[in-house]
Amino acid sequence: MYETVLVATDGSESATRATDHALDLASTFDADFHAIYVVDTRRYGKSTLADTEDVITGLRERGQDILDDIAAQADIDVTIEIHDGRPHEVIGEYANQIDADLLLLGNRGMDSGGEIGSTAERVVRYVDRPVMTA
Repeated sequence: MYETVLVATDGSESATRATDHALDLASTFDADFHAIYVVDTRRYGKSTLADTEDVITGLRERGQDILDDIAAQADIDVTIEIHDGRPHEVIGEYANQIDADLLLLGNRGMDSGGEIGSTAERVVRYVDRPVMTA
């Protein structure tokens, strides 16, 4: 049913739930498993980040730590990716690139409180693939 499963994570609690579901599905269906972390350069503005390489480096290191944790907990092979840009666009492009059969992500990001996060909403609207939120 699923040959390629993609999880997008920001390290939030809901992203962790999505990761757990994604790992279960990939393991059950013997699917390729990919995990992506996107450094949201639009949050601070490109011009602000352009002169602050330390900020981008810190965000990338945080993403690497999150992805390394996913790979360490998995009992299957995990392909990890870190990209910069607008998260919903980058996630959609990567899902297309790997021909993902299913994309999972948290329904709330780090800052969204009790409502669906803007990234989750945009991914559901933007990505032309099955999307599951947790």
